[in-house]
Parts: sequence; structure tokens; C-alpha cells
Amino acid sequence: MKRPTLSIVMPVLNEVEGIAAALEPLAPLLARGAELIIADGGSSDGTMAWAQVITKISGATLISTPRGRALQMNAGAHQATADVLLFLHVDSVLPPDADALIAKALADRASVWGRFDVRIGGQSQLLPMVAAFMNLRSRWSGIATGDQAIFMTRNAFDQLGGFPIQPLMEDIEMSKRLLKLSRPACLGDKVLTSGRRWDSRGAWRTIALMWRLRFAYWRGVSAERLAEQYR
Repeated sequence: MKRPTLSIVMPVLNEVEGIAAALEPLAPLLARGAELIIADGGSSDGTMAWAQVITKISGATLISTPRGRALQMNAGAHQATADVLLFLHVDSVLPPDADALIAKALADRASVWGRFDVRIGGQSQLLPMVAAFMNLRSRWSGIATGDQAIFMTRNAFDQLGGFPIQPLMEDIEMSKRLLKLSRPACLGDKVLTSGRRWDSRGAWRTIALMWRLRFAYWRGVSAERLAEQYR
């Protein structure tokens, strides 16, 4: 059996309404040799039942893990068999040629990891500005968020021991650790991610909350304490 060219790890939790739509855009990538690992963190809404049906059709792998995005992503990565790992949120849609873009970005080995630019779909007129600022900030700082579909070589993942086990900011912390290995490949091609967080909580309120949490994390406030504030 031919080895996968890319392993896509998707952590899910209570996503019964969106999981089928999330997997549909991945079909071309799977047909070209990528593999998909869905890591469920203990869904109670029927997500697992839907995922079981989908995996039979798509050939994806479904695993059950303890709850927690970092735990789920690490468990999925340990099941992966490709040399390149991509961590994808269930509410994010990759560019159709994401596999080729990632292969090209990592080909010269100047970077061992990277991320895509992001576009946010939602109701607020502020979302294009939010996305543009996220992309600029990430290029300047070298820090990526999970919404940007972080990818890395298997060697980089193993060298760092996977995502840090913390309830919030695991993507920020992982980026900081990956920066010790290389600067990220910042791809201008865009991942479309859902703006449901901004729509449900209010755009300005969400912007203020995220800035406050990130500033506090930079000052050394623990991820556990920040997770309480986020909830």
C-alpha cells in the first residue's frame, strides 16, 4: 500500500451539525493520497455516529481520545503515517491544492513548519479586518493559530514531543517551540474558517477577549487560568 503524502489530523467535539460538510472538501486531497485522522474527544451529540459512517465512505481513520484539543491532536498524530502533518479545525476549509502547496513550502527544508493565511466567514463586517491583521501579525511574529491550519514535518513534531498539554493557547505555545527549529512558511493561500465565535459573542467583544488573553499569556498567566476566563 502506498504511503500517504500528507496526514490531516482533525480534532472534533460535539460537531454533529458540521462534520459532514467539513469532510466534503477534503475528498480531492484524500483521492490524491492524503490520509485523514479524526480524533473525537468524547462527543455526546452523535458526532461519533456520523463520523463512523463518513470514515467507511472516505477511508479516514476515527479514534477516540480524552477531551482536550492538544491531547486529541497528539493522539491523531501518533496514528498518522505520513512525513508531514497538518492540523485542521473542523470549521476550517483548506485550499483545494493544499497538499501541493505544503509540499512546495517544505521542499527546500528552509522551514520545517508553516501555516496558511486565513479568511473568516461570518456576518460581521469586521471579519475581513480581523483576518488581515491575524495574517500580518503572524508573518511578523512567526506565531500561528490553529485557525491557520498549522502544518509541520513529522520529525519536527517528534522532536518537540507534540503539542503541549494545556487547555488553551496550545497553538501559540507550539508555534513558540517550532520557532526554535525554523521560521514558518507563511502561505498566502487562504484557509476559510468559520466566524461563528465572533458572530455568537459579538465581534468587538471577541476581539477584546482574545487580545486580553494573549497579552495575559505573554505576561506569564497560566493557560489553565486563562481557560477559565475564556469559558
